[in-house]
Amino acid sequence: MARWRDGWGELVVGGHADGGAGGDGADGGGDGDGGGLRVPLEIAASYRARTRGLLGRDSVDGAMLLSPAGSVHTFRMRMPIDVAYLDRRLRVIAVRTMRPGRLGLPRLRSRHVLEAAAGAMEGWGLRVGVRVEVRVSSPYAGT
Repeated sequence: MARWRDGWGELVVGGHADGGAGGDGADGGGDGDGGGLRVPLEIAASYRARTRGLLGRDSVDGAMLLSPAGSVHTFRMRMPIDVAYLDRRLRVIAVRTMRPGRLGLPRLRSRHVLEAAAGAMEGWGLRVGVRVEVRVSSPYAGT
């Protein structure tokens, strides 16, 4: 199972036909430009970052990855969100839109959860069966 640290990166949606032969897509590497839609991604891997999530925000730029995670809630959230549950191979197993004040059902095979503004995932083509890739930004980029 992939392990990340809190930080930033890119979510690549639809960059490979069936998941490809390039590993699990979680190493942040890749072989250059694999195509697909690129979405700014905030990674919440520590307990503290996962617990905070999108609480207190009025909007989200791109998506947030909670890892590891099997379920989410929207208590004390200010906006409705799209939630995609991912298995260990980063394949989407369920997508839901949740209004504030809701408790999401746990998904048994879910290892990671993506959160984004309501309606965003449909626009990205993120649906059940689609495999995504996470590319972690270099900590030295832009310095």
